Amino acid sequence: MNHQAPPTPIRILLADDHALVRRGVRLILDREPDLEVVAEAGDGAEAIAMARAQEIDLAVLDIAMPRMTGLQAARELSVLKPGLRILMLTMHDNEQYLFQALKAGAGGYVLKSVADRDLVAACRAAMRDEPFLYPGAVTALIRNYLDRVQHGEEAPQLLTPREEEVLKLVAEGHSSKEIAEMLFISIKTVQRHRENLLSKLGLRDRLDLTRYAIRAGLVEP
Repeated sequence: MNHQAPPTPIRILLADDHALVRRGVRLILDREPDLEVVAEAGDGAEAIAMARAQEIDLAVLDIAMPRMTGLQAARELSVLKPGLRILMLTMHDNEQYLFQALKAGAGGYVLKSVADRDLVAACRAAMRDEPFLYPGAVTALIRNYLDRVQHGEEAPQLLTPREEEVLKLVAEGHSSKEIAEMLFISIKTVQRHRENLLSKLGLRDRLDLTRYAIRAGLVEP
């Protein structure tokens, strides 16, 4: 760190598939002298490419994005850049997303509806390695923890990252052949993943998988 120079602003990567949302969020962040949006992405895959290409301190990721969700991107970024801080930005006050976001390596979870109030504080908290959760999320976490302790059980089995990729692509309407080509795996492997997903989630068919993917925030309705 150069001590005689003023502290450099926190370099932020912002990923959201709606340009209007990005513009609004950027306005909130760029108003602050210690925060600067240095890169914007329209989906998770683009966010990863940007994070590889330039120095960033903090990634602010929308959860529901095409091609690759913010949750999937957060998992990859945590491995790719262990020092990178990650915040999830979402419209959904949803416990399942919240738990997945924390599991994916996010240090905070901000609702878009109150981003103008919470986002700046969440960015600064993330840089201090402090978790940032909206009040309802804290309640959900405590309730979930107490439920599990009471029933002596662990959280339900989550999907592997690969199963999640297949689920997302199935829900987006891709055929097994297309999925095989996109993920560089055999059609047989895709079909095995689909069967595993159906049995693991207790579902019957593609329509059920699509509904589940919407509920899990992998695709938008």
